[in-house]
Amino acid sequence: MALGDAILACLTERPMTGYELAKTFDSSVGFFWKTDHQQIYRELSKLRDRGYIQGREVVQSGKPNKLVYSLTDEGKAALRHWAARPSTAPSVKDDLLIRLHALDSIDLEPMRTDLMARLEHHRDRYERYERILKKRFPDGTASTAADVGNLLLLRLGSRHEQMVSEFCGEALEALSAVTSRGTVVPLEEKKRDGKG
Repeated sequence: MALGDAILACLTERPMTGYELAKTFDSSVGFFWKTDHQQIYRELSKLRDRGYIQGREVVQSGKPNKLVYSLTDEGKAALRHWAARPSTAPSVKDDLLIRLHALDSIDLEPMRTDLMARLEHHRDRYERYERILKKRFPDGTASTAADVGNLLLLRLGSRHEQMVSEFCGEALEALSAVTSRGTVVPLEEKKRDGKG
């Protein structure tokens, strides 16, 4: 998936300014596709050059004028073409998991601190998903195809964050059990004992 495809998908909701697109990424699509605001503005320019979107200038009093972007017929066709292709399963690149792989060769305190921070981060995201679900879909159902898609995404995000939170808790318990049994010696102790 390219950033342009994600922008085209966002513009199916309604015409938006670059600022509104950036905010949409921050509060919805950004859960699944990370980008920064400058990348969005650069990509808008490319999409406009390809004829996939058009910008309409809106005159504002007391503020600079703004450009509101919407999909063109070519943009809608490009989105349909992209969506018809098979998706690619994402690959996981997480340095925390690599550290777990090398657990017997690293200092455990920074690992424990990192796991606690991750646990908090994923709990917060889980709670955010749950708030959005309750607000947007109080009865747990959706009436339009767009709503069904958003409901499914929110449920997936919620389950993912809950699962990662539980994993972090499990990993913290396992680290505590390992250190209490003394089967893993932190690097600092290995160096002091002349083993490292």
